[in-house]
Amino acid sequence: MDDSVVLSMNKINMTFPGVRALSDVDFTLKKGEIHALMGENGAGKSTLIKVLTGVYTMDSGDVRVSGVSHPVLNHSPEEAQKVGISTVYQEVNLCPNISVAENIFVGRHPRNVLGVNWKAMNKRAASILKNVGLDNIDVTKALGDYSVAIQQMVAIARAVDFNCKVLILDEPTSSLDEQEVDKLFSVMRDLKSRGVGIIFVTHFLEQVYEVCDAITVLRNGELVGRYNVSELPRVQLVAKMLGHEFDDLAAIRVPDDEMRAHTDAPNVIRAVGLSHAGTIKPFDVDIHRGEVIGLTGLLGSGRSELARALYGADEPDQGELFFKGKSLKAHEPIDSMKAGMAYLPEDRKEESVIGDLSIRENLIIALQAKLGAFKLLPMAKQNELAEKFIKALNIKAPSPETLISQLSGGNQQKVIIGRWLITNPDFLILDEPTRGIDVGTKTEIQKLILKLAGEGMTIMFISSEIDEMLRTVNRLCVLRDGMKVGELNNVDLDRPKVMAAIAGGKNS
Repeated sequence: MDDSVVLSMNKINMTFPGVRALSDVDFTLKKGEIHALMGENGAGKSTLIKVLTGVYTMDSGDVRVSGVSHPVLNHSPEEAQKVGISTVYQEVNLCPNISVAENIFVGRHPRNVLGVNWKAMNKRAASILKNVGLDNIDVTKALGDYSVAIQQMVAIARAVDFNCKVLILDEPTSSLDEQEVDKLFSVMRDLKSRGVGIIFVTHFLEQVYEVCDAITVLRNGELVGRYNVSELPRVQLVAKMLGHEFDDLAAIRVPDDEMRAHTDAPNVIRAVGLSHAGTIKPFDVDIHRGEVIGLTGLLGSGRSELARALYGADEPDQGELFFKGKSLKAHEPIDSMKAGMAYLPEDRKEESVIGDLSIRENLIIALQAKLGAFKLLPMAKQNELAEKFIKALNIKAPSPETLISQLSGGNQQKVIIGRWLITNPDFLILDEPTRGIDVGTKTEIQKLILKLAGEGMTIMFISSEIDEMLRTVNRLCVLRDGMKVGELNNVDLDRPKVMAAIAGGKNS
């Protein structure tokens, strides 16, 4: 292996029942290189990473790591770490119930004659976190007491502390705000200067062009090519990922006159002084039939909290909610569901996907809950609904009986959206429905949102991507510090005005 190369994967093959996940895939990572691994959901990115880290055992192929004299075949992430490969996955896989310091040193606690040397561990943990820009974290507090963004940075700090040769970052920025992304990029550049090779999996094109040196594109389990970032324009990258000319996302936006028409439609949602102690301050909002309303604001602004208060996931302690003209007291989510609401939460892994169940079971579970335990859906009806929504949402899977855990992230997200569409809701809340999925699937979901709104469904859409919001919504509610601070109507929806509203807390 060339001395400049830290990792070489050659002719990697991997199959699952009914699916060829990887076919003769090559991947080369150089020392001191930040390398983007890109492709649509189902392209094989996660499978390639899991082969490298020992989660999956490949059918055939050759893996070489700098400093290791023989081919590497990892059987677990622990084995991968021993040869210098550390991974931070999209969904944080640390332990929320133990301290930050314990999470960083789990399995390798510093010890003294009395057992665990807590003082040394806490001091070392604080130092490690300082290296990734987290200066004011109490490492003795439970990890679960901190935001998802902080947990993500702790996971990165833990991986960095293994003195790795190869660092894999799988969608690490999906839960970070701009300042935290800047901190992460600073850490990545520092590691690069020390010769660490970094595999960066992301769907944010701007981030790829900001921090990466090279790009490898996969499609349908096959290698499309390896490219220098400086030599691959964005539009060409997207075309290579999709396998066809890019359908301009801007073209999915419906005409302004259609977007404005909903102001005369009847209210589906009317909130008056609604709030939840400690998360969201009293707010008013009216949402019309067939309208797509967006929630925007920086991380921690209260977007998800406002949505949860409307749905009853966090029962409001003040104010009143009117749903289709009638007062609604939702003491728990099932009350909202039965009234005609649906809610896709932000955390797909923890709050939506049931990995041990099939696609069919995941699809029908909300409808079954709505019907009640004494009105079981016949299997024939379950199969009928599963087939219908797998086809309608273009879910790529061998069979409705395939475990949802075997699907790519984007296809899992489509299943969860299908779960709620099966209940035929009047009001659908989508919290970050396109986070961590590929450009093609994002386009499908955005088009679906506009199609559903055109058919009369009322939709609340939360996204961290402003451009995505501008293409999709009729109106934006701006939040800051748990407070609704303004609204932007269709005529005001452009990036400078949205950014000014977020930054200044007002719609100007």
